[in-house]
Amino acid sequence: MFSLPHGQLRLHCPRREFLRFGAGLAAMGGLITPLSSAMGAAAKPTSGKSCIFVYLLGGPPHLDTFDLKPDAPAEIRGPFQPIATSVPGVSICEHLPKLASLAHRYALVRSVSHPNSNHTPMIYYTLTGRVTALPAQDNDIRPPLREDFPHHGSVVSHFRSSRSDIPGYVAIPELAIRSSLSGEYKRVRSPLRGGNAGFLGSRLDPLAVNGEPGTPQAIPALALPEGMSLRRFEERADFLAQLDKRKSPATADGFDAVRKRAILLTGAANDGRSPLFSLDEVPAKVRDRYGRHRFGQALLLARRLTEAGVPFVAVHFNEMTVCDGWDTHSKNFEACQTELLPFLDQGMSALIEDLHDRGRLDDTLIACLGEFGRTPKINANSGRDHWGDCSSALLAGGGIRGGQVLGESDRHGAFPKSDKVDPVDLQATMYHCLGLNPQQPIYDQLHRPHAITTGKVVRQLL
Repeated sequence: MFSLPHGQLRLHCPRREFLRFGAGLAAMGGLITPLSSAMGAAAKPTSGKSCIFVYLLGGPPHLDTFDLKPDAPAEIRGPFQPIATSVPGVSICEHLPKLASLAHRYALVRSVSHPNSNHTPMIYYTLTGRVTALPAQDNDIRPPLREDFPHHGSVVSHFRSSRSDIPGYVAIPELAIRSSLSGEYKRVRSPLRGGNAGFLGSRLDPLAVNGEPGTPQAIPALALPEGMSLRRFEERADFLAQLDKRKSPATADGFDAVRKRAILLTGAANDGRSPLFSLDEVPAKVRDRYGRHRFGQALLLARRLTEAGVPFVAVHFNEMTVCDGWDTHSKNFEACQTELLPFLDQGMSALIEDLHDRGRLDDTLIACLGEFGRTPKINANSGRDHWGDCSSALLAGGGIRGGQVLGESDRHGAFPKSDKVDPVDLQATMYHCLGLNPQQPIYDQLHRPHAITTGKVVRQLL
């Protein structure tokens, strides 16, 4: 999502070179912990809890994961069978055995509902809590705009203080979707609206881990330009620091802090000093436990980031598998059985168990959901299509009471039968667990106040 201004680093004037280099680093808003709001008011810390937000981009099939309907007709129930969990009377899919054994540690919501079944409007809605101006549009990919409402992570980062050497919101990877041309999908990443800080400003954009988690190439924003060695980079940083000593205190501003943090992170990322970005020191058995796939390693990295003090980490499930992700319009059951459910089961169970074993589950909120569910009726291609009227979500830790199921869908899994929950209510619950008042205002570019969410806290989950 971000890139360093490579060409500008080749200027002959050191002072001008560093000023431009610093400006390029400052533009990488997710690279640093925010110093203030978009309007300059200082953000106040509220809670020590952190959040790992697992977003199953594409829309997971609730009838094949957490809300099976074994008594429904064959064209609805599908081939998967329910299995018992550690909570009496609660069952989930047979391809989630590890999560089944941990049901006492998480809560399921089987009645998430919103009347829209289109990807981009629902992605924006579930991540920002606001309806887009054109909610009926389907897959109309629009780049992020500064007038957009902010992602959960940017809001949390805005209100939470953290150390100067870590970002406030990390996205693994950035929120994106494959772009299409003339009806043919291309493997081109297109950032989506709802994934960054919007009107809160670029300082609160995420630090994007777009490469393989734990590798030196994972964070393009921190990569040195071609031909630039770490030693040369550090020499220039030292030279700039000497020049800055000549500054009058009256001329110093927030930009200096931005640039210093960017330089600190860049140097650490390129010599392996920073435990934030590397998985090299993690024992092999732990990495194996999470799964040697991109999703599992992303969750492991997220655990390490929150443990180090990052307030919010979003794992956006895109390009994590060989199959077509969770947008299973065809071969739904094949994709679920071979990749999607095994990855979800291994990675999520390892995350929950690991946090519990390390004594950090109570301090780390886990929220796992997609933008919507999928149709009860199986289509002609052995797939399920978009379905906003009913879906499931999993929440654990951070003040959530485990071992419960909230809400019930009807006999076909088409609509909530009881305790309907809007996605924005889940958002409000997340903020509450993280110590934020859902009515807390944030201010747009015109200094107009907006509550951080329009939802209500789901008290039954707490």
